[in-house]
Amino acid sequence: MEIKKTAMVTICGRPNVGKSTLTNLLAGEKLAIVSPKPQTTRNRITAVVNRGETQLVLMDTPGFHNPRTRLGDYMVNVVKESIPDVELVLLLVEPIANVGQQEQALLRRIQASRRPALLVINKIDTVEKETLLAVMAAYAAAFDFDAILPLSALRNEGTEELLDEMVKYAVPGPALFPEGVDTDQPDRQVCAELVREKLLRCLDREVPHGTAVEVTRFSEREDGIIDLDVTIYCEKASHKGIIIGKNGAMLKKIGESARRDIERFMGTRVFLQSWVKVRENWRDSDVMLRNFGYSADRKS
Repeated sequence: MEIKKTAMVTICGRPNVGKSTLTNLLAGEKLAIVSPKPQTTRNRITAVVNRGETQLVLMDTPGFHNPRTRLGDYMVNVVKESIPDVELVLLLVEPIANVGQQEQALLRRIQASRRPALLVINKIDTVEKETLLAVMAAYAAAFDFDAILPLSALRNEGTEELLDEMVKYAVPGPALFPEGVDTDQPDRQVCAELVREKLLRCLDREVPHGTAVEVTRFSEREDGIIDLDVTIYCEKASHKGIIIGKNGAMLKKIGESARRDIERFMGTRVFLQSWVKVRENWRDSDVMLRNFGYSADRKS
């Protein structure tokens, strides 16, 4: 079906409210990495959803937080700069009957942008109806939302209603992305992110937050197999030992888990090799941040 309308939609909220889970669910495939740890998303992730004659371009943003490093500053700026110049902003929150400081800051940004906004209350499967009503009342008193939609991304409840609501904000125009394209992320970037997701899932405490992943080789053989070399950077020599593990067991576990997801994404077999290097305090180095794609000239 020919696309006749489009809408760019920013999804924002504090860390761990389910932005990436919701983005993947709406897109119908895994485009953004997900973990229980905060600040999983570092860049803006674009997901393209075609619904009838309408193309929705969803922008999953990093969790809005109080930054402690230059990487954190970059992530917060990504959120701030993703709010203006879109057709719609979704503020995703947990079912807590209190408008927190991070939400208040985001609401001030939304108000200044004069963009239409929807409040999306996620994780409604975790609370009673009375609590949900109190949450809706608290946010309705704080901001004049166009609509308030409760849902559960985990259980895929309420997502059809959300999609129907977003379509209302589409404006006439041709498709922004051609048919068959579901993200603006290069394959190399998706592969690097899938490796980083396994670091977040397999490692504890501060170790995974101090890691970055660089793809140093991405080549396809004649038989379709992809050769993928990645370098995992961490901030301390002790962290390198933890990532590698005894006799290389942890690095092997991370690599095997990442390879399975990468093969699903690429639709072919992947030969993955990984190395670990130390780059002290890279999260506060402008040069290193730029090398890893976390810089002012690259927000997606």
